[in-house]
Amino acid sequence: MNDVALLQVSDIRMAFPKPDAGELLVLDGINLDLREGEIVGVLGRSGSGKSTLLRLIAGLTVPTAGKITYRGEPVSGPARGIAMVFQSFAIFPWLTVFQNVALGLEAQGLPKPEIRKRSLAAIDMIGLDGFESAYPRELSGGMRQRVGFARALVVHPNLLLMDEPFSALDVLTAETLRTDFLDLWCEGRMPIRSVVLVTHNIEEAVLMCDRIVVFGSNPGRILAEIKVTLPQPRNRLEPGFRELVERIYVEMTARPVGTAPSRPELFPGTGIGTVLPRVSSNLLAGLLETVAAAPFNGSADLPKIAHDLQMEIDELFPVAETLQMMRLAEVGGGDIRLTEAGLAFANAGLDERKRIFARHLLTYVPLAAHIRRVLDERASHAARKSRFIDELEDFMSEEAAEQALSAVVSLGRYAEAFAYDDDRAMFSLENPA
Repeated sequence: MNDVALLQVSDIRMAFPKPDAGELLVLDGINLDLREGEIVGVLGRSGSGKSTLLRLIAGLTVPTAGKITYRGEPVSGPARGIAMVFQSFAIFPWLTVFQNVALGLEAQGLPKPEIRKRSLAAIDMIGLDGFESAYPRELSGGMRQRVGFARALVVHPNLLLMDEPFSALDVLTAETLRTDFLDLWCEGRMPIRSVVLVTHNIEEAVLMCDRIVVFGSNPGRILAEIKVTLPQPRNRLEPGFRELVERIYVEMTARPVGTAPSRPELFPGTGIGTVLPRVSSNLLAGLLETVAAAPFNGSADLPKIAHDLQMEIDELFPVAETLQMMRLAEVGGGDIRLTEAGLAFANAGLDERKRIFARHLLTYVPLAAHIRRVLDERASHAARKSRFIDELEDFMSEEAAEQALSAVVSLGRYAEAFAYDDDRAMFSLENPA
């Protein structure tokens, strides 16, 4: 690796317009340099702006403010020498493997012999030799993603952008493809100089990357930049590997300076505009029970919980943070600790659990409390969903408003705080007082 800056991201800000003429800020103050010979991971939860940053680097989107330069030139559109691999394979089902891989070279107008030579070499390198005439429908998910890699590599890019390329695959297939990619990279067999890998998988980032940029959410900001000096190939069980995983969990659960445990400021938005993740009551109850039981006895290391339950951060963090929002747990420093109410819930019977849950939902989740208050005050004890959507859109996008209401419906049903009829798009009290 050398110190030549292949890519520079300077003070990037990205915002999208909202219906009320305001804006939804997705990225704020992003600064990142990429040098030749390194794999840089961009790690964060869904919605933290990771994929948006990748699209900006690729020249597919223009930032609201800031500048991106590639090899000293401003990125103002798709740049030659930058290729991308997507999560969803993004290959054409009506073309064969060879035709899919050759497509980029045809767009460059290369001679047919050169296209054939380079396409077959890319197919062979990525492990698909013999499948040149196969259609995507004949391939497994892992093989289809290999086609995506071959199509990106065949144009001999300097910079390869990878947007969660292994997340749509089963565990074993993803592990095989990661290992094969790293082998090719370490052996210098791929025609690329640097890689940016977007992921929400902490172990994947530590396994593959030379540097890891940890993103926070709402808006996306860089929380930390961590160098990984472990030699390749890396062993997930080695103490150094586990220490890095633990450090990243600590960074991702760190409280903002000046905030006390379980303060509302930990959650973006104010009042009913607080961002709500969609989690099931079963997962909430399951995590409370797991942390309350031996060997944790009320306090647990998040990496250990994630490993034991086979959960990634996009699955575990929303559950843990919802429990924190409801004051059933506290999250920080890479750990989760149950409050007295959380322990009481874990040890209670079904009826008492519902009472505890309802009390904390209506006390600490502003949107749930607002819906219940509206229903209590109306003679009909009913209100249309659109009423609350209109209010939420003063704070967030239409999509986020739908997600917030979907989340609170699930919580409210479990707590029996209110009912919701999806056919009529109507909230109501089943047993109005």
